[in-house]
Amino acid sequence: MNLPRISKRLSSAASLVRDGVRIADIGTDHAYLPIYLYLSSKVSGGVVSDINQGPVDRARANLCDYGCEDAFVAQRADGLDGVLAHGVEDIFILGMGGELIASIIENEPEIKNEKYSLVLQPMTHPEILRKYLGHNGFEIDCELIVEEDKIYQIMRARYTGRVSEYSLLELNFGARNLEKPTPELFALMKRTRAVYCERVKGKALSGVDTSQENEMIEKIDKFLSEYLGE
Repeated sequence: MNLPRISKRLSSAASLVRDGVRIADIGTDHAYLPIYLYLSSKVSGGVVSDINQGPVDRARANLCDYGCEDAFVAQRADGLDGVLAHGVEDIFILGMGGELIASIIENEPEIKNEKYSLVLQPMTHPEILRKYLGHNGFEIDCELIVEEDKIYQIMRARYTGRVSEYSLLELNFGARNLEKPTPELFALMKRTRAVYCERVKGKALSGVDTSQENEMIEKIDKFLSEYLGE
């Protein structure tokens, strides 16, 4: 059977899964990622879930269409509620805000176990998610930046119990990404810089303090100057 076509973002997230594990796809929309991984013999099955019934129904239909209905449970669930009971080990939480991803992790105390691997892709506020992970004993062991229709940040984390503190650039762009800069990182930095410059203009007109924005711009400029001479 043909594999479902998945985006570059999902393909990059899929590359972070461990072989042979059971997975959970939290906030699934169509279950294409789990189907792709299962039919590629990368995973042994698992759970797809969403807080709304519509995505669960779509996922269940696609699982049946691809002959994967016996490998995955499709269920309606709020975050990780009831998910770990299905023996999953690698957990995907993709396409949500960084604050929401952090709250989903926070609301499941059992996730603080080194056997679980979390593959996370925040649509907004990656700095909030990284700060949460660092302060709550989760080590980020891999990070990717993927450019498609947008620029996405993907990270993999597991619980170690060790607290980590990140710098401003590390919170926003990822310590591991900064260690090995890529064209995608530079593009993300330039887009972020442009956003902060617009904020400075808006705040300056209103007489609001812009020190935080200026600090970010200065740090981005310094990094780009070191690597690109800009």
